[in-house]
Amino acid sequence: MSLELDDDLHERIVRHTDAGNRLCEEEGDLAAALVEYEKAMALLPAPIERWEAATWILTAIGDCQFLLGRHERARDTLSRAMHAPGALGNGFIHLRLGQAQFELGRLDRAADELARAYMADGKEIFESEDPRYYAFLRTRMRGLE
Repeated sequence: MSLELDDDLHERIVRHTDAGNRLCEEEGDLAAALVEYEKAMALLPAPIERWEAATWILTAIGDCQFLLGRHERARDTLSRAMHAPGALGNGFIHLRLGQAQFELGRLDRAADELARAYMADGKEIFESEDPRYYAFLRTRMRGLE
C-alpha cells in the first residue's frame, strides 16, 4: 500500500529529483546527481518502502550507482526499490538490477532479472544498452532473436 505525501514535502522532494535529473541528463555529473537524489530520499518518512516516491528515487539512485560502476551498491539499492509500490514488473528496474547482478558475477540472478525486463518491455529495453546483456540473456532464454 502506498501513501500520498503532503504537497509541501512532495514539492521539496521533486525539487531535488529534478535537480538530480538535470545534473545526470544534461550535465553528465552522476556524482552530483546522486547527492540530489539522496537528499530527496532523506526527506521520505520511514518506512520509505511505503511511499511511491521511493520507487522512482531509489531507481534513480541505483541507476547512477550502476553508471558509476558501483555495482554492489546499485544491486542493493535496486533490490530495495523492489519493495516499493509499483516496482515489480517495471522493466527498467529489472534491467538495471539484472545488469548489476551480471557485473557482480551472479549470473542466475542476472538472467532472472534480465528476463523480467524483457517480459515487461521486450527487446527494445536493451537497444540503448551494451549488447552483451542481451547476448547473455539469449544464452538463458529460448526463442529470443
